[in-house]
Amino acid sequence: MIQPPIIGITTSGHAQTSSYCLPSSYAAAVKAAGGIPVLIPPSEPEASEIILQRIDGFIFSGGGDIDPAMYNGVMHPTIYNIDLERDRAEIALAQAALASDIPILGICRGLEVLAVATGGTLIPHLPDEYGEIVTHRAEELLSIQHGVDLNSESRLAQEIIGTTTVDVVSWHHQAVRTVSSEWRVTGWATDGVIEALEHKYHPWAIAVQWHPELSSSVDPLQHRIFQSFITATRQTAMANCEY
Repeated sequence: MIQPPIIGITTSGHAQTSSYCLPSSYAAAVKAAGGIPVLIPPSEPEASEIILQRIDGFIFSGGGDIDPAMYNGVMHPTIYNIDLERDRAEIALAQAALASDIPILGICRGLEVLAVATGGTLIPHLPDEYGEIVTHRAEELLSIQHGVDLNSESRLAQEIIGTTTVDVVSWHHQAVRTVSSEWRVTGWATDGVIEALEHKYHPWAIAVQWHPELSSSVDPLQHRIFQSFITATRQTAMANCEY
């Protein structure tokens, strides 16, 4: 009998709340796709290799903003919930994961972590540079919907979502400004904000700026992201068992 894959999911740090937290929608989406979610709180960067040896796939989840010092950026009044422990731990995990063949899914902050871990930079506050053509986060700090266009040759469009236009649930005020040559930009909001990245060399490393876990229970297109991710973890685990 094939065992369900173990999926590590990053959590928020305890700097603000004295608790390690993760919205239940992440775990629910993983379970619905056939995986077993395991919450991974921030730990010492040196623990990255040990953590990766014990899981089959990794999700970098959403949360507070990355310290601008991590990408030679500048502070902005809207930046919130900086947690250096989480930043250091997740960037180390991202670098270790990308150096392995373990499937990786980045969501919102998770996309930003993957970009920064490979030398990318961020836009500190989207309205300052992109205006209000597209609302990426409601004023009440609630999620909101908008459209995303996908590259027709991307894995997301061809193999996973199956279309080049998709409505997404969004909750972010930052986004990627630049990415390293390791990544291919494969999704954009209608205002030009980068919404999806796919790694050029890793077997399965995909990141989205939106929150598929918030709508995957009612939107089959978003559920396919988790299904494809879980399928990749199974295939990688089986391939590794052959050696």
